[in-house]
Amino acid sequence: MSSAAPTKFILPDLVSDCPYPLHVNRHRKQVTTETKRWLFKGDNLQGKIRERYHGLKCGTLAAMVYPRAAYPQLRVCNDFLTYLFHLDNLSDDMDNHGTMTTADVVMNSLYHPGKYQSPRIGKMTRDYWTRLISTASPRVQQRFMETLDFFFQSVTEQANDRQEGAIPDLESYIALRRDTSGCKTSFVLIEYSNNLDIPDEVMEHSLLRSLNEAANDLVTWSNDIFSYNVEQSKGDTHNMIPVIMNHHSLDLQPAVDYVGQLCNQSIERFMNDRAQLPSWGPEIDRQVQIYVDGLEDWMSGSLHWSFESERYFGKAGRQVKKSRVINLLPKRA
Repeated sequence: MSSAAPTKFILPDLVSDCPYPLHVNRHRKQVTTETKRWLFKGDNLQGKIRERYHGLKCGTLAAMVYPRAAYPQLRVCNDFLTYLFHLDNLSDDMDNHGTMTTADVVMNSLYHPGKYQSPRIGKMTRDYWTRLISTASPRVQQRFMETLDFFFQSVTEQANDRQEGAIPDLESYIALRRDTSGCKTSFVLIEYSNNLDIPDEVMEHSLLRSLNEAANDLVTWSNDIFSYNVEQSKGDTHNMIPVIMNHHSLDLQPAVDYVGQLCNQSIERFMNDRAQLPSWGPEIDRQVQIYVDGLEDWMSGSLHWSFESERYFGKAGRQVKKSRVINLLPKRA
């Protein structure tokens, strides 16, 4: 590695590299208003924190990644994604004990919705869960709970790494990141939002698992590129870029380019796997087609949203989308 510290880097052009078109749900504005009202209920989240949620533009993300959902389903999806960002913001400041406590509250609210008396995060969980189970099949409900459980286990592990200031090795990081991303649960919501009920043995098929993984990797690793600047300023190393810099002894720009290449390989993997899907009969094939279309929506939608949101590039997102130049933020004290 060279000694001079970089002051900027260039983003790979992932939006152009992604072959899937962007679709936006027509209920975007209504769902944005309703979810914010739900999140801010009872004077919750004031001042700068509230502004951050306005800038997040989660309703835009939900509309881009669930473009075909009817309003009630889109509302649950947007509530969940907003809540996931809320948990992510909470867990950033938590140690492993804090994340385990939050996990207990959330999972108890799902497994015992009628009995468990819980703090606010549990009440929010119970609220969207009650709406979700009114139309989701038992299979989809089970997948939702299982994948959310994986999310909390991995976030607790991430909190351990953060406490120790450890950079994980590449293989461990990839496995962990597929769970900390929240993509697995978000992909279950593709089924929910399109009223699908795909049998377990079909969802467990090696090609469908591989499609899920490829979509998760693209969403996750592109997010690591987009969030790197903010994270490096906070000294957070749970990101593919420092992991690659460490693993391959690379400088910043070559590491960013390397992660960009991994993103492109994920798209190629996805396209190859999709072309080889077998047939399970007309009805299952129809559902699988809708589900896989939903994975494509997640891939293109998440890329476009990253420049609409203020989470990664402040108010300069659209300008950054054109120039792709990132000026590094100073490290926080």
